[in-house]
Amino acid sequence: MRIALDAMGGDNAPNILIEAAVQVLQSNRDNLEILLVGDKDLLEGRLPSKRPPGLSVIHAPEKVEMHDSPTSVLRRKKNSSIAVATRLQKQGEVDAFISAGNTGAVVVSSLLTLGAIEEVSRPAIASPFPSKTGICTVLDAGANADCKAENLLQFGIMGSLYVNHIFEIEKPKVGLLSIGEESSKGNNLTLETHRLLSESNLNFIGNIEGGDVLKGTVDVVVCDGFVGNVILKFTESIFDMVSSTIDTSTRANPFGRIGTYFLKSAFTKLKQELNYEEYGGAPLLGVQGVTIICHGSSSIKAIRNAIKVARRLVQDRINECIKNQLKEETSSATKTPRH
Repeated sequence: MRIALDAMGGDNAPNILIEAAVQVLQSNRDNLEILLVGDKDLLEGRLPSKRPPGLSVIHAPEKVEMHDSPTSVLRRKKNSSIAVATRLQKQGEVDAFISAGNTGAVVVSSLLTLGAIEEVSRPAIASPFPSKTGICTVLDAGANADCKAENLLQFGIMGSLYVNHIFEIEKPKVGLLSIGEESSKGNNLTLETHRLLSESNLNFIGNIEGGDVLKGTVDVVVCDGFVGNVILKFTESIFDMVSSTIDTSTRANPFGRIGTYFLKSAFTKLKQELNYEEYGGAPLLGVQGVTIICHGSSSIKAIRNAIKVARRLVQDRINECIKNQLKEETSSATKTPRH
């Protein structure tokens, strides 16, 4: 298996990306190869003197900045690490692509270069969230700001398959994010999506509210990319807010240090559960390939876990599963009369 790693993407590039690749290959017992895509001179100068087997560098002289317009990247930076890595997958040179760079550029490049899977109208970012009962996966988490009900139905199908394969949950519970649990609550998009999900073969439990995401009420949360990305950014800010509040309170009240000491163990556990590093990256489901989108400030651990997720999706042939499930769902819908 060959995986392309965008060595120029993210706040900590390229050192973190290089070290993550080295660590994975040093412990690798399978036929895994990692291709670091980026400025060759820069990367070669930072590689260890004794590189592990399976590590190579693909030259990509241009770098996509976080402020670059996603659509302009393909036109003006055709030799960027994102564009080159995506083309490598299109040409069959690699099986998966991982990037902690500009999310919009990764999505656009993957969609326009790789194309969508047959039957998929719009790919979606599946982002894992920690919950009281384990992991809750939200999609779409930012690829599609405006959606139709048919799109959200497909998000539910793809998300259910992803959770089944990666987290090994049989018949994942799927919930539709709305402003109330009643089927009559929500806007027109929510109402129509509720009907489609109810008629599907998914384990759909109905509408859920925002507070249910972290409670673990469901395994898969379906929503459009606008709402999903807001949830993602809000959740990421929770730990920073809690950490900052405790730190401020401790400095203001010396006696608070005693309580903080005893809370350290529980606080450390909470930090781990809320840490995106534990889950690696978020796959862009629905494209003809495997694309993993990582947090911009991803650590070595996060990149290692992203590589693990990419390998699993390739091994489980997730795209074939999505294609087959969507065909089955379409066939079932045509046979079932609508009420």
